[in-house]
Amino acid sequence: MSYTSRFFAYLNRLSLIKRWGLMHNTVSENVMEHSWQVATIAHTLGVIGKDIFGKEYQPEMIATAALYHDCSEIITGDMPSPIKYYSGVIADAYKAIENEAEQQLLALLPDKLKPEFKRFLVHENIAPHVKTLVKAADLISAYLKCQQELDRGNSEFKTAAKEIERTIRELELVEVDYFMATFVESYQLTLDELLAKHDSEN
Repeated sequence: MSYTSRFFAYLNRLSLIKRWGLMHNTVSENVMEHSWQVATIAHTLGVIGKDIFGKEYQPEMIATAALYHDCSEIITGDMPSPIKYYSGVIADAYKAIENEAEQQLLALLPDKLKPEFKRFLVHENIAPHVKTLVKAADLISAYLKCQQELDRGNSEFKTAAKEIERTIRELELVEVDYFMATFVESYQLTLDELLAKHDSEN
């Protein structure tokens, strides 16, 4: 008997969920785009930690957890952080809703696939160090978004940029500090500047 799952049909609609809903944006960002960026950053944090600082990380596991980290938003929608963390009551209520959404998504999968996907879809099953690196990647992605908006003259993101940068620094993770020092500055280059820099290195 054939089985038709709606799991990926749901996930495909992540591209329809806009982020930063309470703020004026010069460039829109959806959850699918954000998830890919967080996954690549998280993977890189894992590689940095493993290959430069000798930590026992599995970058591919970190990347996969990051790729699925916002899947529950296909059910909950994107809740802006100022609202999500406005009070302990709201934060706890949203966490309960998020947990339920993760279980609902997991239930859409064929039974034989559930054990593998459960490792990444359900936050409580993710190792603490993986959660930490995914959260760090999430923050870096948000910081990059803020810088993109500020570069376009959108002062709406001024306070958010400062708060997110402070939070990133307070993580005190060597792999995060390395990423920020090595990669972030180049995000502000224009295409011509990127190409010119590339030519000078060859």
